[in-house]
Amino acid sequence: MIDHEVRTHKSSENLAREDQLAWKIAEVASDTTPVDSDVTEMVINRVIDNASVAAASVRRSAPLHAREQAQTHPYTPGATVFGLPLGEHFSPEWAAWANGVAVRELDFHDTFLAAEYSHPGDNIPPVLAVAQHKGISGKDLINGIATGYEIQVDLVKGMCLHEHKIDHVAHLGPSAAAGIGAMLGLDTEVTFQAIQQALHVTTATRQSRKGEISSWKAHAPAFAGKMAVESVDRAMRGEGAPNPIYEGEDGFIAWILSGPEARYTIPLPGAGEAKRAILDTYTKEHSAEYQAQALIDLARKLGGQIEDLSKIKRVVIHTSHHTHNVIGTGANDPQKMDPKASRETLDHSIMYIFAVAMEDQGWHHEHSYAPERAGRPDTVKLWHKIETTEDKEWTRRYHSTDPNEKAFGGRVEIEFEDGSTLVDDIAVADAHPFGARPFARANYIEKFKTLSEGILTGAEQTRFIDLAENLENLDAKGVAELSFTVDGLEHTGSKGIF
Repeated sequence: MIDHEVRTHKSSENLAREDQLAWKIAEVASDTTPVDSDVTEMVINRVIDNASVAAASVRRSAPLHAREQAQTHPYTPGATVFGLPLGEHFSPEWAAWANGVAVRELDFHDTFLAAEYSHPGDNIPPVLAVAQHKGISGKDLINGIATGYEIQVDLVKGMCLHEHKIDHVAHLGPSAAAGIGAMLGLDTEVTFQAIQQALHVTTATRQSRKGEISSWKAHAPAFAGKMAVESVDRAMRGEGAPNPIYEGEDGFIAWILSGPEARYTIPLPGAGEAKRAILDTYTKEHSAEYQAQALIDLARKLGGQIEDLSKIKRVVIHTSHHTHNVIGTGANDPQKMDPKASRETLDHSIMYIFAVAMEDQGWHHEHSYAPERAGRPDTVKLWHKIETTEDKEWTRRYHSTDPNEKAFGGRVEIEFEDGSTLVDDIAVADAHPFGARPFARANYIEKFKTLSEGILTGAEQTRFIDLAENLENLDAKGVAELSFTVDGLEHTGSKGIF
């Protein structure tokens, strides 16, 4: 890996494009180094993972409406949309939109956390949609996905957005554009322009993850993917972009991030170096914010050790700055303690999540968020006894670059009414690569079958898994069928402009 220092430059400096971050990213995308076999295997895992959560969410409001919007844009050759018949094809940017919302809706696919936060699996819908439309093989699709993961992970390692209240989709637009460029074998110049366009049009604030969190949390990354498709299309037609987008005097770093004096270090693969960043990412066993994964595992363990949860006086979760301030009491969001809060808000409330996981000694992507579940008096009482606090050591471990000590959990202290206490801690989720039960191919397939049960027929489940597991050898026809159909999927008849 090569570390690239990135800073603002005055217009008078006339920064050469070869020295710009967007160009260096485009060079990674243009590099034709073959994808390693273990990376290929992980790409397949994540294709299966995305389909799992998309199937589980296919009838929910946000994916349904995104799908209806896509249906107003039929196109040939086009791309498929999760849930609809394989013979129905739509304009690829709208297919990316619909599938992106379905994948993101339940907050249940993969994650990478470093200087910034991300869900790198959000790269797959736009890259796949373009692959289907352009008649791309499975091998080239894998390269595109591996590239999208590489660029997003590398940006997340070196450039923090959330401290400036910018949403992490600002890293997704450029990564998806790079992934599409790599898959299509575009010249560095074309991908360079697409990356800059994509960043320019996908920068958004974090209000989508603050206060009363709405369904836009699912739409935001899908919008970034859609914009990436459109940005590549414009660049392929010869259109340019704001330049230099990162380093410009009025650019991204100068006015949106830490200002003209800031320095960022972005690691990127060198020429001839394989793109392996997907192996640094991790998926979710539970449908909740990633920082909740390990704490759910600890909560269900502790819940089984406590005979009477009503005797709990207080629960304090000592954890990282991020967990405390984003999904904990440090966020100062009263909605996180509100039994009538939206699902999107509850999955960003570790207080609620920890209470339910203790009571149920488990977690379910639907039942655990049901209004009647959130409103149970005993749950509300326990929920409101839980608080978080930042522990500097857990914050340090959260930011550690050593995978052996990097942690996303915390230490939990439970105080009972009789004065006794129960203390335990957990560093990483059970499903994490360093956890008690790391996810392997069989786990991804089981997740797919579990989440799609009652939604897909057994034959459709088998057909999709067979295609996905053979992704490296698929021709364009096979890639075009890498979707699933849901029998009896109805159009609601809801009306927008179209």
